[in-house]
Amino acid sequence: MKKTIINTVIVVIITLAALIVFSKVTKKNRDDGLYTEVAYGKFDITITTTGEMVAENSVDILGPAFTQGRDVRSTNVKITDMIPEGTEVKKGDYVASLDRTDLENSLKDFMERVTEMETELGTLLLDTALTMSSLRDEMNNQVHTVSEAEITLRNSKFENPSTIQQAEIKYDQAKRNLAQLRRSYTLRDAQTRRNVANRRLFLSRMQRRVQDYQDVLNEFTIIAPQDGMVIYKKDMMGNKRKVGSNINSIDRVVATLPDLTSMLSKVFISEIDIRKIKPGQRVNISVDAFPDKSYMGTVQSVANIGEKLPNTDTKVFEVMLKVDGTDMNLRPSMTTNNKIMIKSIADVMHLPNECVHAGIDSVPFVYTKGGVRQVVILGESNDKEVIIKEGLKPGSLVYSTTPEHSEKFRMVGRELFLTSKKEALSQKID
Repeated sequence: MKKTIINTVIVVIITLAALIVFSKVTKKNRDDGLYTEVAYGKFDITITTTGEMVAENSVDILGPAFTQGRDVRSTNVKITDMIPEGTEVKKGDYVASLDRTDLENSLKDFMERVTEMETELGTLLLDTALTMSSLRDEMNNQVHTVSEAEITLRNSKFENPSTIQQAEIKYDQAKRNLAQLRRSYTLRDAQTRRNVANRRLFLSRMQRRVQDYQDVLNEFTIIAPQDGMVIYKKDMMGNKRKVGSNINSIDRVVATLPDLTSMLSKVFISEIDIRKIKPGQRVNISVDAFPDKSYMGTVQSVANIGEKLPNTDTKVFEVMLKVDGTDMNLRPSMTTNNKIMIKSIADVMHLPNECVHAGIDSVPFVYTKGGVRQVVILGESNDKEVIIKEGLKPGSLVYSTTPEHSEKFRMVGRELFLTSKKEALSQKID
């Protein structure tokens, strides 16, 4: 009996010891997740943003040239068929076709008008020939009348004065009639020539318009101007042109053939951060399509004028990042994640941003493992961490989040903040 009691006590003691050890281990593991160690070393200030791949150079695949010396009236033309985006094409290969309905109807009307005008011109030429022939006959007859009047006048010189006077009057009248017929013929000839020339001019214009429409319609089948990969064109709203989209005489681009040997990542930076971006800064670029790869690049250009993206009120600036080298796997419109290197600072302490808190007096502090609210002096920061200039030592443990019973932590180091403020004010005055 006594032996059984002893054994039971031993088991209880061992169990209690195991529970105590387990509790301590569990608590340690749990606490390890609450703390962050103050790191020391190089601190990179970066701006991280998403973007998309674009080709630095590309060739536009254009629709018909509606207005380049052509008398074609067209506003919008719909794309009725198009090869899939990403298709590899050779020069002269089919790319797309456009809706011909409106222009073909107009062409039919113009061709009918040409036929009518040719008929009208033929009728005018025939009527003119008959009219002019009749006028020439009248002039010839009048010439004979003048000759007869002249002969009569010549033969009347032996007649009485009255007869001679009548002969002279008839002769003068015949000459006046002939002169009048000649003037009428000249005027009618000039008028007829002008009418015929105008009709021929109008006919020529209509024939040229018919030819222009035929030439434009021949371009409604779009072909590739060179070898490459077809990428759909994006409009001002960022929507891709595809079957059902319209093109017009102002913007004739149907698609593009990008040069894949030189790629850019196009990003938009907020007006708050744009002052930090300068051409030549190094960039780390990753692509969602290839999560295991990353690329280095350089800030190539920074827009001088901001813009508003669709459906947002934030003003942003376009920044182009050039990818180093060539990778033919990169394609336009691929989503990129870009880390632009602004500055690198050596030998500094830094902590995650979530470790630093601020009270109603805006004094920054951290919760330390020792139960203290330690005031800290902050330096520059990036999107994840901040530099600790004073208040902590490398390797110190601070809470990653606000701990339980944080109101019991005592505040230490407020004088650091006051001193820092005084120094900053002094420097500003100097």
